[in-house]
Amino acid sequence: MQIQDLPYPDPGTPDARSGPRFLWWLFRNQLRGQLKSLAWGLLHFGSVCVLPFCVGLAVQAVVDHSGSRLALAGALLAVCCVGNAVGETFLHRSAITNWITAAARVQQLLARKAAMLGSALTRRVAAGEVVAVSTGDVEKIGWFVEAVSRFTAAAVTLVLVCVGLVVYQPALGVVVAVGLPLLALAVLPLLPRATRRADIQREKAGRATELASDTVAGLRVLRGIGGEDLFLDRYRRASQEVRHAAVRSARMWSLISAIQVLLPGLLLIGVVWYGVGLAREGRIDVGELVTVYSSVMLLTYPLRHFEEIAMAYSFSRPSARRAARVLSLERATDTGGSRPAETPSGDLYDPATGLLAPAGRFTAVVCGDPDAAGLLAERLGGHPSDEGASVLLGGVPLDDLPLDSARTAVLVQDKDPVLLSGSLRELLDVPASGDVGAEAALAAAQCGDVLTALVQGSIDAEDPMDARITERGRSLSGGQRQRLALARSLVTDPEVLVLDEPTSAVDSHTEARIADGLRELRTGRTTVVFTSSPLLLDRADRVVLVHEHEVVAVGVHRELVHKEPRYRAVVTRETEEEAARLGQRTTGSKRDDVLDAGDVPATGDVASAGRALDAADVLDALEEIEETA
Repeated sequence: MQIQDLPYPDPGTPDARSGPRFLWWLFRNQLRGQLKSLAWGLLHFGSVCVLPFCVGLAVQAVVDHSGSRLALAGALLAVCCVGNAVGETFLHRSAITNWITAAARVQQLLARKAAMLGSALTRRVAAGEVVAVSTGDVEKIGWFVEAVSRFTAAAVTLVLVCVGLVVYQPALGVVVAVGLPLLALAVLPLLPRATRRADIQREKAGRATELASDTVAGLRVLRGIGGEDLFLDRYRRASQEVRHAAVRSARMWSLISAIQVLLPGLLLIGVVWYGVGLAREGRIDVGELVTVYSSVMLLTYPLRHFEEIAMAYSFSRPSARRAARVLSLERATDTGGSRPAETPSGDLYDPATGLLAPAGRFTAVVCGDPDAAGLLAERLGGHPSDEGASVLLGGVPLDDLPLDSARTAVLVQDKDPVLLSGSLRELLDVPASGDVGAEAALAAAQCGDVLTALVQGSIDAEDPMDARITERGRSLSGGQRQRLALARSLVTDPEVLVLDEPTSAVDSHTEARIADGLRELRTGRTTVVFTSSPLLLDRADRVVLVHEHEVVAVGVHRELVHKEPRYRAVVTRETEEEAARLGQRTTGSKRDDVLDAGDVPATGDVASAGRALDAADVLDALEEIEETA
């Protein structure tokens, strides 16, 4: 496993049943790298722990005036130093490789899951949590995965050294063999409390990240209503909570670190005191005492890895739990693509609502509930939020197609499209049929003034296609962002294009031109637009009214506005009082009467008199004005 192998052709199917299972799955999927790291770790720690034996041998050789043994000790020291240098170098290299590859695998899995779920992801998991998992949590997961092999090498080295000391000098070796495990296990009672504090810190940090993400996303709106100070105060309080939680967690880990320093020091004092007594009695040589003393002193180095693995697990466990939660999410309906990869064509039909969009026609859908309209649009694109019968395209269930094929056939643009930072050329560089060029798409979406604004906002961009777009298009107005997103969708030129309120932020004159451009450019292609704009509805070949998740009327705009009260109420924003008054007028008077004298207020209030007009007649008059304009 090498870094140059990234990204993986297939990162695998993770075990997302729990955080520990996910960590174990990551460890197993890079077993080769873990074994390599273990081997280099054994060489490194082994070389470090053999140094005391060489030093003891050299001291004893000096005491005994033995030149040959002193030379042997020097040669052994040189070999140990070379082994230490080589082992540490390649241990660090392999450990970092394990860390990066584990983090990259997790990021690939998260990206693949986000692409599979689409817009349903942020409805099931907070956007801030997704950001926290894909950034800070990924690093902590990688830290634990790479620390496992180093910890294993340190543990194996401790066992071998203890056994060696018992064989080399039983009297002192037994003391060390009993004391070292106690040192390693001494901090275990403190780990649950340290873990809980670490979990609280991570939870508060996640909430602060979510709050920061939401604040940045809505900064323009907050400034418009003067609420940025309120949200800044909230974030300030949340960050202070994170700081206090981090301090409490650091106190516990500092206590654990202090114990890891204090207890080895006490063991070292005990070994020296006991060893000096044995040397006075002549039961051990000076060189043996130096060897045991040096061994205990150097063993504190691998002992530190016991503390590190505890910290790594404590910090990575909640991170792995959050990652597993995201990775365990599944689409509401997904058969895994039982049909071969194909791009079907034909009528688009939703059996749940009865909505039919004939092939090659411009269909407008009117829905009284904007949220219901958004969910229905996503359902038509193969992104259902609930289980149910699949949408059919040419009689083929979208859920039976591979995900890539289904999304190639049907493209959904939601009511709040996102523009990524980069040049306009990069924004429009999307998978496309090649039949619709960028220039034609921009013209149909009426982006002329947007191109001018982009060029003026870019210092070195003479070509509008090279103009830079800021993150999420924040430097553009809402209508400009909508038009650029529409142009991007038109460039893609899918078999079926589903648009959810594509012109809600533009003025009526621009909207009328967009409606004409959209109809012309999509001739012969299936287009479904969710809207309540009379300008778009009047240019649709077919208008469908969906009420309470069911199709209740089908026709053309001018026909439905006269015959269907529910349709008229949505399109004209008619209130219940106005609808009741209209119902009384249509049954008790001639429809030619524009104004009922009994409805005119005695005060002569013009606005009140205007509300008494027949809504259908008013709409017809408005349409004539708009067409004339």
